[in-house]
Amino acid sequence: VRSTARHPLFQVGLSFQNLAQSSLELPGLTVAGLDIDTQLSQFDLHLIATDRYDDNGQPEGIIGVFTYATDLFDKTTVQGFANRFLRLIDAIVADISVAVGDIDLLGPSERTRILSEWNDTAHIADTTATLVSLLDHSVAVAPDSVALVADRPRAELTYGELDARVNRLARHLISLGVGPEARVALAIRRSVDLIVAMYAVAKSGGAYVPVDPDQAAERTAYILETAAPVCVLTNADANFGTGAAPVVCIDELNLAYLSAAPVTDVDRVAPLRPSNTAYVIFTSGSTGRPKGVAVSHAAISNQLQWKTAEFELGPADSLLLKTAATFDLSVWEFWSATVSGARLVIAAPDGHRDPAYLNELIARESVTTLHAVPSMLEALLAHAISEPRTRSHLSDLHRVLAIGEALPGALAQKFVTEHPRTELFNLYGPTEAAVSITSHRVTAADQVSVSIGAPEWNSQVYV
Repeated sequence: VRSTARHPLFQVGLSFQNLAQSSLELPGLTVAGLDIDTQLSQFDLHLIATDRYDDNGQPEGIIGVFTYATDLFDKTTVQGFANRFLRLIDAIVADISVAVGDIDLLGPSERTRILSEWNDTAHIADTTATLVSLLDHSVAVAPDSVALVADRPRAELTYGELDARVNRLARHLISLGVGPEARVALAIRRSVDLIVAMYAVAKSGGAYVPVDPDQAAERTAYILETAAPVCVLTNADANFGTGAAPVVCIDELNLAYLSAAPVTDVDRVAPLRPSNTAYVIFTSGSTGRPKGVAVSHAAISNQLQWKTAEFELGPADSLLLKTAATFDLSVWEFWSATVSGARLVIAAPDGHRDPAYLNELIARESVTTLHAVPSMLEALLAHAISEPRTRSHLSDLHRVLAIGEALPGALAQKFVTEHPRTELFNLYGPTEAAVSITSHRVTAADQVSVSIGAPEWNSQVYV
């Protein structure tokens, strides 16, 4: 529905007058020669071109005038339209054979700004890093610090204890032939077992492929057929079975005889390199059959190094794990704490469906960093507002990172108003970009829409 103050059929107009001694008259606007007094634009944007003649009626050229609705455009923007139009015309006059689509509409300064200045993101990062080397570093720095806290059932592991379990399972996987570019499916509900299995696949050099034990059998069969894993890791709780690949129930394994020492390239079937695949996540399949996206160690390591530095994550932080492993946002939750030496708080398997439970867990475990899709953030905020005590606990969060859906301006402003001490960031990235590619901190200026921000370390964005 458009306002009756606007033309009902179109919003942009081009008027061309080529009659001798002509003029175009509209309410509040007269175009004749160069004397133009603009008071009213009939359309959102209107280009008026008219022939110009001397006193003898001889043509002197064509003049052009833009009129525009000032509640939609500012003068600088419309001047940019005029500049590009002239650039287009100049190119055609210079070479009449040129294809219009080949003409560069950007001026030199615009091109430099878009291609170079906005994308000047080069940053020194450890290009030799893998998920394994980042994990090993955290273990070596503080083996006695708490790495995991699981809820329902309650469990706690230090970095040293976690590493010992991971290394033993990794050696078992290596004995099954798992190595770089080999895939291992994970059919385990959110738990300590899932973390151990995931990290063990990485340590063996393989790539993990998360599978939801509770999803439709047809989807699971398609993923396993496509990924062709060496095996599927599961546990008794998942009660998972398939004929597509050998199933290994990790809680039935006796791994005590295997070494708990760090796994190195000497132990692996082949050396692990940053270019090797770290994980494969299958898309939702909303526009067709699910497609597997393979992400390298180099890509996700760059992301995690940027994230740790950008948000100053460290041993004092606690991060919540509540996202399904089949969604790429979970990669942040599974690995950010480990990489930064922080503590990972594992929500109960079905906890992500209960805002009241998540708010209580965030408060009880002093979570400092929350990752959330905007729809979940809205649910958490709605519950917090209805429960004054919970509302104050959410304010204890240091930061919230929103991704996965468009962040509405109204929701963003509601959150920052209710929780002014908590930083809210809007991030964007397809699965192929290793979780996120741009980042923006929400401010009071983000009223209607929220920017997806600027490119992160060693990444480029082109619009």
